[in-house]
Amino acid sequence: MHSKAYRVFNRSTKTIEESIHVKFDEVDPKVKMMQNLEKLRIDDEDDGTLGQTSNSQEVEACKESDTSAPKNSRLLIGHSSQQIIGDPNKGVITRSTLHRDEGHIAFVSQTEPTKIDDALGDEFWVMAMQEELSHFVRNKVWTLVPRPKDHTTIGTKWVFRNKKNEKGEIVRNKARLVAQGYNQEEGIDYEEAFAPVARLEAIRMLLAYACYNGFLLYQMDVKSAFLNGFINEEVYVEQPPGFEDHEHPGHVYHLQKALYGLRQAPRAWYDRT
Repeated sequence: MHSKAYRVFNRSTKTIEESIHVKFDEVDPKVKMMQNLEKLRIDDEDDGTLGQTSNSQEVEACKESDTSAPKNSRLLIGHSSQQIIGDPNKGVITRSTLHRDEGHIAFVSQTEPTKIDDALGDEFWVMAMQEELSHFVRNKVWTLVPRPKDHTTIGTKWVFRNKKNEKGEIVRNKARLVAQGYNQEEGIDYEEAFAPVARLEAIRMLLAYACYNGFLLYQMDVKSAFLNGFINEEVYVEQPPGFEDHEHPGHVYHLQKALYGLRQAPRAWYDRT
């Protein structure tokens, strides 16, 4: 889980070791053993006792390779069992495994719509869009207000993507509401924009410092990250296509937090974190 190296069993030391310098012997072990025995038989014609001794050693080595592996083979050399969280022999639960166990694949749409009308005709994509809008309500992203006369209103659109696992199976329908930020003008709708990128050196320094001090690090995935960033500019966006307010169809949303597609959204999320 924490290394790109291979985990191999050392017959000499009877331990599990990690190494990135590994050569794979793709020859069948049985064929290889027969080849070695044949070689030993030829050598036995010159020295009978040497051949018998080597022959028995080769057979014993083959048996030990199948039966001498340690019970807890997932433990890495140099790591005590007290430093490992959970059962090391238990398989890793991934997001795709969790979806397969729950039978989630049967409850997703296999098509990826290109138009909002196609998505509104599919109940699974409607659920995905409702889930996206629920994040807006929970994070208090916007407020429905009358359309202002002295401010430009930015349009919105839906982006639909099918999320797949490592086997290529569709496990989730993701609907993202984004703002058409290309209509924004610098100095009027936003002051500065940049995309925060973590440098690899900073990540290595953090991991080294945590390892030296024995800190426990967790990786966190924030859903709808940009919806948590506050914006200072006064921004108005159109109502989501297909989810307009029937009582106030001419109203627009006044944003209190950033929305995907806005030029200042990455900066707002960076300031919040």
